[in-house]
Amino acid sequence: MNTSIRRTLKTAAAASLTAGLLAAGATAASAHVTVDPSATAEGGFTKLTFSVPNESETAKTNRLEVKLPTDTPLTSVSVKPMDGWKAQVVTSTLPKPVEIAGATVTKAATSVIWTADAAHQIGQKEFQTFTLSVGRLPAAGTTLMLPAAQGYTDGTTVNWADAAEAEHDHASANSSAAASAPAAEKEHHPAPSFVVTAAEAADGSASATPASETQAAGSNGGQAAGWIGLVAGLLGLAAGATALVRTRAVKK
Repeated sequence: MNTSIRRTLKTAAAASLTAGLLAAGATAASAHVTVDPSATAEGGFTKLTFSVPNESETAKTNRLEVKLPTDTPLTSVSVKPMDGWKAQVVTSTLPKPVEIAGATVTKAATSVIWTADAAHQIGQKEFQTFTLSVGRLPAAGTTLMLPAAQGYTDGTTVNWADAAEAEHDHASANSSAAASAPAAEKEHHPAPSFVVTAAEAADGSASATPASETQAAGSNGGQAAGWIGLVAGLLGLAAGATALVRTRAVKK
């Protein structure tokens, strides 16, 4: 085998290895623990639904702990019951008092812990959802990070606590190092998070023009168009009649 063919085969093998590593990374990255808020408006309440996939090939997920913010504490936290899972809301003294709506808050819910019985653990190729009702949400623009610790029956714990913005840097580092010698590297586990949006209008509508006003405007506009059409039709008839009278006059 000549040198050029040997080099071509080595290059192809390296490319295949790189593609395989990237594909594996993409597969792992797609199985994050995530949160889906039902609402994100400042000062409001929301349902937080956490989606938790089981990533282990040998163990089951039997525990989940979600940590709640202490710098912008949530003063109302309640748990949706789940068959086979026991939930505990942990209340603690905050690191420092926080002013919320004119009141000084020194204690708040700081975490929620779910523990499964043997019959309801999350198995291979399975996922489960966990729901909280919380409020009130902090100021618009705040990124609400909710780190989660996922426990397995073999005693291991995966901490989903990394900042989301670091994920891009992590992926870039993985792709640049894929062709080099393998090295032990910490996997990226982004914390479930979302950004709080602006508060809704005082009447509860998000838009400047309520739907009722829009419908009324449309109705009024339709009526006006109808009257204009009627007037135009009458003018057309009058013009036609005038032209007919003139034509007959000329013929006489």
